[in-house]
Amino acid sequence: MSDTDKIPRFPDLSAMMQVTQQLETARAMDPMLKEAQVGELLRLVAGKRAVVEGRFQGRPAVFRLCLDPSSDMIAREWDEMQRLWPLMQSSRYRVAEPLHLSSENHLMVVEHASGTPLMEHLNTCAPSDRLAIWPPIAAWLRHAIESTETWRTEGHSGWLTRAERAATSQPFPELRSVEAAILLEIKRIGALFEGSDWRTAICHGDYHPNNLLIDGAQLTAVDTGGSSKLPIYKDMARFLVHLARRDMYLSDEIRFGVDQQGIIAFAHAFDLTDTEESMILPFMIGIETLIRVEAKSLSPARVKKALAMSEAMLDDLRQVSRL
Repeated sequence: MSDTDKIPRFPDLSAMMQVTQQLETARAMDPMLKEAQVGELLRLVAGKRAVVEGRFQGRPAVFRLCLDPSSDMIAREWDEMQRLWPLMQSSRYRVAEPLHLSSENHLMVVEHASGTPLMEHLNTCAPSDRLAIWPPIAAWLRHAIESTETWRTEGHSGWLTRAERAATSQPFPELRSVEAAILLEIKRIGALFEGSDWRTAICHGDYHPNNLLIDGAQLTAVDTGGSSKLPIYKDMARFLVHLARRDMYLSDEIRFGVDQQGIIAFAHAFDLTDTEESMILPFMIGIETLIRVEAKSLSPARVKKALAMSEAMLDDLRQVSRL
């Protein structure tokens, strides 16, 4: 889930009332939900979705609601979780267990997985302990998508169109300038691997540290229901850029503006080819940077961190043709 999915400081009261009403209606209509206990609202995107904690059949649970009655989002998320759960329930790499679908109420229930959000863990653990986390991060993703992985000739123009569109809404002039230069470089790099095969799979779609819980040696991913067929490098770039934009580097090595050891961990876990590691992944890191447009309310400190990351990325992107 992205940062914009968090509950706003002053929640939309009409949206809150819709969530309450939808939950009460579901409990009245669905016998399986009659004894369910509803607790704190965790996330709310007005008109789209809400996440509420509680208990279901005596277990800690999370209730995920789609607030748009015309959307089939919940049914699609449930189908994906049903597919992924049998593959990802080991002692090391897990997803939250799907517990119940109430399709007529646009609601599903999943386990409230144990663990600490990885970003919180990274902020509190000793810097010397952070580097060892990269291989499990990459391994979780590898285990999750390997059964659906395929090679195909993939055009990159659609990603460039999306990046160009997003760049026009960048609210900070200092970032607009460097991002315009990044866009030119990834266009050039895309032309270098045009016609090459790259790998796609049913990916997480929003793989970042706040959607990964750590509990000892176990990693559990949440918010997996929105998975879709994507280039495998998209999830890698999402994770790498999310950390770098917050000046969270698990090592002292930076490449393309992100943690070099993270790139190495993903490259090793997926056995990336030279073209994938030196061209396609940097291309997708650039795409991810451009499509994640900063909110106008972003603090000056965060803007400064984003600028430093983008400038470092640009320097390395300019060297790609020489690799």
